[in-house]
Amino acid sequence: MINIEDLKFDTNGLIPAIVVDAVTKRVLTLAYMNRESLKISMEKELTCFWSRSRQELWLKGETSGNYQHIVSITADCDRDALVVMVEPDGPACHLGTTSCFEYPVFQSENRQEFSYEGLFDLLKGRKAEKKEGSYTTYLFEKGLDKILKKVGEESTEVIIAAKAEDKKETIYEIADLAYHVMVLMIQAGISLEDIHRELASRHVIDKKVKQEKMT
Repeated sequence: MINIEDLKFDTNGLIPAIVVDAVTKRVLTLAYMNRESLKISMEKELTCFWSRSRQELWLKGETSGNYQHIVSITADCDRDALVVMVEPDGPACHLGTTSCFEYPVFQSENRQEFSYEGLFDLLKGRKAEKKEGSYTTYLFEKGLDKILKKVGEESTEVIIAAKAEDKKETIYEIADLAYHVMVLMIQAGISLEDIHRELASRHVIDKKVKQEKMT
C-alpha cells in the first residue's frame, strides 16, 4: 500500500478519480479528489469528492441516496490518477443514468466490444420482445423444461470435451453452456449481480471450507 503523501496532486491540490463499478467493471464517472476528500473516502469507505464548480467537499449520495461503497482505490504508475472500484447504491450520474458515459463518439466497424453484462441484457431483450427467428426467443417460448434440457446437454458435452483433453472443443462447449445458463438465469429471475454476490460471500470464508462448498 502506498501513502497518500506519495500521490501527485496537481497545482490545485486535486487528483482525478475514475470510478468503476466493481461488479460490471463499467466506468461510472470521472471526478476529482483532494487530500481531505480522499481521506474521508478511505475512512467512510464511501466516495467523497471535491466539487470544482462549488468549491466544496461532496459526499456522493448524501443528497440522492446513491452512495458508492468503496471496494478499492488504486493509483496509476505515475501516481497522479486513481481508479476507485465501488459498489453503487444507484445511478452515478446526476441525470439519473447508471453511468455518466452514455454518449458514443466513435464505434469501429471492424471491432465490437463484448461483455457478459451486454450479452445478458441482449438475452433479456429476446425474452421481452420475442424476436422472430431467434433461437433465444425459441428457448423462452418453450419454457423451463426445454431450457433445463439444453443446460443438461451442454454440461455433458463440456464433460466429454474435457475428458478428451480437447482444449479448443472444451472452450467451445463451455461457451455454449455459459449461454444456456444465462438463459436459465433470466427465466428464473436471477441476475449476474446475484451470482457475483454469492461468489463474493464465499471468498471471505475459510479457504478449506470454501473449497468444500465449491465442490
